[in-house]
Amino acid sequence: MRKSILAVFALLLSITSFAQKLPADRITGVWQCDDYKIEVFKAGSTYSAKLLWSKEMFEADGKTSKKDVKNPNEKLRSRSVQGLTHITGLVYKDGEYVDGTLYSVQDGNTYGLKGKLKGPNDLETRGYKGVPLMGKSFKWKRVQ
Repeated sequence: MRKSILAVFALLLSITSFAQKLPADRITGVWQCDDYKIEVFKAGSTYSAKLLWSKEMFEADGKTSKKDVKNPNEKLRSRSVQGLTHITGLVYKDGEYVDGTLYSVQDGNTYGLKGKLKGPNDLETRGYKGVPLMGKSFKWKRVQ
């Protein structure tokens, strides 16, 4: 009994230490969840992401990219949503990505963003207004 408890504890410890050992740049690449596909890239000392695909990205013809019509800056409302850099400023700190911002094309608002690699091909992010507790989480899989 004692050996099995120790084995479970060792397994949990190795999983936790594995997630913490992933290098900061491991977040770069293409990620997908149910509603979105993004490409994360390094921008100086921070990480950003551009929107590659979303369920609501195209007009009824399925080919024409929608415009950023809800942008609070009227001059940006005619730009295409596809390829828009909508995540900026993620900083890698203590095994997590923090202090990022997420611009939502759905409502034109900007939210706080944080994230953590749960494994080499699993990313969890949380967008929030004010405090992370009042936000929404997304689970991403790396696109190979």
